[in-house]
Amino acid sequence: MSDPTTDGDWAARTAESIERVVLTVRDRTTRPILLAGRAVVFGLLAGLLAIAAIVLLSILLVRILTDLTGKAWLAELILGLIFSTVGIVLLMMRRRAAVMA
Repeated sequence: MSDPTTDGDWAARTAESIERVVLTVRDRTTRPILLAGRAVVFGLLAGLLAIAAIVLLSILLVRILTDLTGKAWLAELILGLIFSTVGIVLLMMRRRAAVMA
């Protein structure tokens, strides 16, 4: 092993090895946490945008159906039947998936 007092490059090599260890530890700990945090934030943002889109689409459908039928109660009944049918189908699909798992 070389004597640190005679080797002039020992400080630079030591600093590089410490930096390499710190970067490795940071990459293995901080990066996955940041990626998970980003996934949560973007997932929540996508969910909120989807809810807003569904609400606005529902309002648009009620307005269109009201103009076509001339009666608001009929438009709401049609849209309610559509949403109920979609909900029942999704519930049946969920139960089938739970039974198969």
